[in-house]
Amino acid sequence: MNNARHWTIPLDHPVFAGHFPGTPIVPGVMLLDAALHAIGAATGMALDTCEIGSIKFLGRAGPGETLVIQHTLSAGGAIRFDIVAGTRKIASGSIVPESPV
Repeated sequence: MNNARHWTIPLDHPVFAGHFPGTPIVPGVMLLDAALHAIGAATGMALDTCEIGSIKFLGRAGPGETLVIQHTLSAGGAIRFDIVAGTRKIASGSIVPESPV
């Protein structure tokens, strides 16, 4: 992976009130959103209308954890990404930016 961004999940993020009380974890949609924002910031691409090629959630992330969002651009235009916490892979997937019309 050639690009990486760090994101620390706020301890008091409101999502933890309902996901899940007593055992808080970051919802997958929040992880995907963080990945899209990190990749968009790193590449300058607008990814609000991208196509999700694939995504797998492989582990849990909780309050206060620092995640590293890594990505690579393929020759065909797809962007592959991984989200890791230390040595644990939390999620991986690919997105395809919308082609200009």
